[in-house]
Amino acid sequence: MNCEKKLAELGLTLPPPPAAAGAYVPFVKTGNLLFLAGTLPMVDGKVSHTGKISSDPESLAYGYAAAKQCALNTLANIKAALGSLDKVARVVSVNGFVNGVDDFPDSPKVINGASELLVAVLGDAGKHSRAAVSVNGLPFKASAEIAVIVEIKD
Repeated sequence: MNCEKKLAELGLTLPPPPAAAGAYVPFVKTGNLLFLAGTLPMVDGKVSHTGKISSDPESLAYGYAAAKQCALNTLANIKAALGSLDKVARVVSVNGFVNGVDDFPDSPKVINGASELLVAVLGDAGKHSRAAVSVNGLPFKASAEIAVIVEIKD
């Protein structure tokens, strides 16, 4: 599977890999695993989706788009780490965080934006385990954040 071709078919291009925004590195490779730091919905160096997400349909759609942008940035970091998205054996896990209003019950609907993009680009290798939780705040008031672990092909 050519993941770059699949991105083009979806009308998407990988952004430049986002730089670390603190005292950490964007990814760590150990053995056949690649651990990716939390990724925000960044476009051109700025957070593209900010604020709290509610269960209102428009807000859920906004959060979904935020999570999708997080996944696109994560894919950019994977490519930076491995040289090609085609070196991903599988996405092992996605931990998704949503900047939700109090008692927000729909985190899975938001993080589906990331999960569905990973499957669309990587096929079966994009299917993963996942946590989707609502939190009271995220860095830079971002609406979503994901942290991903991938297995690397031998």
